[in-house]
Amino acid sequence: MNSPVSALHTDKYQITMMYAHFKNGSHLKRRAFDLYFRSLPFGNGYVVFTGLERVIHYIENLHFTEEDIEYIASLDDQFDTAFLDMLRSFRFTGDIWAVPEGTIVFPEEPLLHIQGTIMELQLIETALLNFIGYQSLIATKAARIRHIVGDDLLLEFGTRRAQEKDAAVWGARSAYIGGFNATSNLLAGKQFGIPVSGTHAHAWVQDFDHELDAFRAYASAFPNQTILLVDTYDTLKSGVPHAIQVGLEMKKQGKKLLGIRLDSGDLAYLSKKARHMLDQAGLTDTKIVASSDLDEHTILHLKSQGAKIDSWGVGTKLITAYDKPALGAVYKMVARLEHDHWMPTLKISSNPAKISTPGLKSLYRIIDKRTGKARADFITLLEEKIDPKKTLVLFHPQQTFKRKKVKNFTAIPLHRAIFKKGQRVYAIPTLEEVKKYHQTQLSLFWEEYLRILNPEEYPVDLSKKLWNSRQTLIKEIYEQIKHELEE
Repeated sequence: MNSPVSALHTDKYQITMMYAHFKNGSHLKRRAFDLYFRSLPFGNGYVVFTGLERVIHYIENLHFTEEDIEYIASLDDQFDTAFLDMLRSFRFTGDIWAVPEGTIVFPEEPLLHIQGTIMELQLIETALLNFIGYQSLIATKAARIRHIVGDDLLLEFGTRRAQEKDAAVWGARSAYIGGFNATSNLLAGKQFGIPVSGTHAHAWVQDFDHELDAFRAYASAFPNQTILLVDTYDTLKSGVPHAIQVGLEMKKQGKKLLGIRLDSGDLAYLSKKARHMLDQAGLTDTKIVASSDLDEHTILHLKSQGAKIDSWGVGTKLITAYDKPALGAVYKMVARLEHDHWMPTLKISSNPAKISTPGLKSLYRIIDKRTGKARADFITLLEEKIDPKKTLVLFHPQQTFKRKKVKNFTAIPLHRAIFKKGQRVYAIPTLEEVKKYHQTQLSLFWEEYLRILNPEEYPVDLSKKLWNSRQTLIKEIYEQIKHELEE
């Protein structure tokens, strides 16, 4: 069902670090990494986590072929034969925890937590960031569009503008999770079971001497699913009148013109005029589909102008995440296993937002029992337990004066075990189950967090113990640097 991804789908420095660890004798040391992102895309209030299924298939099939090893050996780095021999038997042997696909997530949350040998954890970094960053972006963009259109039909039309085949196929899947109803991509339909949709292009009309003949021929070929593209020449003077003529002919035959499609021009004006013309002709059931470089902002404006559009075909600006082409996900080491004890580690930056959160952690969603709505997400040290009978004190990790107390709550753990000792222990849900789960996730949040314009910031807080651990480690690192400078 899914073509294996090459082990060489990585950055060169992952291989060079693997080799350096091999030469240093540290390649089998156990380490822990978190994958997360730092800021929200599109000015949105959340991200839809997507990409886990592809990560799972990648990890399960991860190995080096003889061709891969021959290529690595051909590089100028002069890798030892022993290292290349080790790559021949390489398989992932670590542990992975992740939030389920479709989960609503926020900055600084550990979406994946991975433990294993430093060698294998370095190798997989690039691919994991690639899969999750892109797919989560598309699902989030799709969710924004769904939020604007309400119950209107949403069609993903982006394949021809996507960044190559894989982006088109997996982007279609992500869009479906985020709320779209169908895709134009047949491979995505076959591979994932997504409903497919499509009509005809302008070339179909241009291939006939007369537009009316083109419409009649198409309706004859597809009498039960006729949607006609009406803007090849003149939408209101030619396209819509000819579509109406064909629609009335079909009606006499006991058939129905399902819709017309507008792909250019003033969509608000044209849709209102076309709707009036269709209704006047008695074709009140014929729907109007619109395309033409649409996104959530354009659709919002069209709706505010009273556009009479029933279905939306969205392509370029969805599949390319046009206004935010990268999520900026990161993958950071958080702990080192030394003498059977996990030692927390972090990356420090002059920018407080880029200081990582050390240690093995758990991620919880705090749900108010009275409203059933999420109050905050809460990150704790792995060994910490949350007692729902006690008042939970939440505070902002940077602006610690921002505090609130929460009572009468449920703490829902968000992480699921995916791999244990290299073996998958997680049952991959169907795409429909992921889509349904995403809808239940949305229901946990107030509209203030979901709106696409100026959403309220959702709280993601650290436990007091985790916050103290982070501050202590920062202090220790700076004291060590100071001591080394004084020597």
